[in-house]
Amino acid sequence: MTWKFAGKLILTDKNTTSFFQIPAESFQQQLLAWFDVHGRKDLPWQQHINPYRVWLSEVMLQQTQVSSVIAYFNRFVGRFPTVQSLAEADIDEVLQHWSGLGYYARARNLHKTAQIIVDNGGEFPHSIAELTALPGIGRSTAGAILSIACGQSQPILDGNVKRVLARFCAIQGWPGDAKISSQLWQISEHYTPILRTAAYTQAMMDLGATLCTRSKPQCGACPVAYGCQAKQLDLVKQLPTAKPRKDTPVKQIYFLLLQDGEQRLLLEKRPSSGIWGGLWSLPEFDEINQLQDWCIERYCGITDFKPLAVQRHSFSHYHLDYTPVLVSSQNPINYVMEADRRVWYKAEQIHSLGLPAPIKRLLAQHLTEAHNDENG
Repeated sequence: MTWKFAGKLILTDKNTTSFFQIPAESFQQQLLAWFDVHGRKDLPWQQHINPYRVWLSEVMLQQTQVSSVIAYFNRFVGRFPTVQSLAEADIDEVLQHWSGLGYYARARNLHKTAQIIVDNGGEFPHSIAELTALPGIGRSTAGAILSIACGQSQPILDGNVKRVLARFCAIQGWPGDAKISSQLWQISEHYTPILRTAAYTQAMMDLGATLCTRSKPQCGACPVAYGCQAKQLDLVKQLPTAKPRKDTPVKQIYFLLLQDGEQRLLLEKRPSSGIWGGLWSLPEFDEINQLQDWCIERYCGITDFKPLAVQRHSFSHYHLDYTPVLVSSQNPINYVMEADRRVWYKAEQIHSLGLPAPIKRLLAQHLTEAHNDENG
């Protein structure tokens, strides 16, 4: 069978011999034949396919492994089965169901986009331009929605596909660079077929996730290894080129574990933008003396300040070293809440709130230690 393809002539510079040593038809045939036999077809977002489920899965899979996403996806669609139900939900509940996945701007953008779609009739747009105009939907996510759910011939370029194409065409240079990214988009468009686009898109993602992996790629089982230029040039381990290394900065802060006479802890809602935007967290301070002064000014009956062991949480662009400080107050009622930004919660109620993963771990650890002390 001959597959039609949306190929485009690409002019290469003097440092590039040729992107395309293998015809697109051959690449597509080999890849699709492999996918028909070995491709993953039982992932939860591959069932009852529609634009909403594809969109949700693509956003969840950004920076996150499939194995980690499955449980979150099932729980999320169990509570928000349609774009309408997501749009109507309170953002706190959305963040609660996202808690632990990280990169919380993704959840906020999901909620915003769902509301926009519902306000405009409840149907997903059917063009790249309209989809990418929505919050949190980039070109690759839009391409996945349109190819998988709508059958359009649209290229994608997620992390797995970047790796496959960088190796197959021996593209050297960090894929995050604008020039390299442009080359990879042209290659992706060239190899994307007109027919069976949903299967092809999933096959490319599967190939990168299961065989053409970051470490220990299984080239012997790869259906397109015969044309892989990185394999021919012994560059598989070097490609794709890693991001230029920079020293990762470290930020140091103090988290207040303020406990009242009923063993409740004070939590506050973070601003809607920025790190952990819109989630509930512990009051945060740059200096321990700021934390002490803040408590003394607002509370009566402060008994003691107990700094706990320093812990680290790493973001993509910096390390956060935080010191929890346990403070007890016997008379917190003098403090007037500021527009519901702060609430008292028992530690065992943490699962009812949207909390950043390190805060949830810290509160669980505190609850365990308090329980052990009571029974010790």
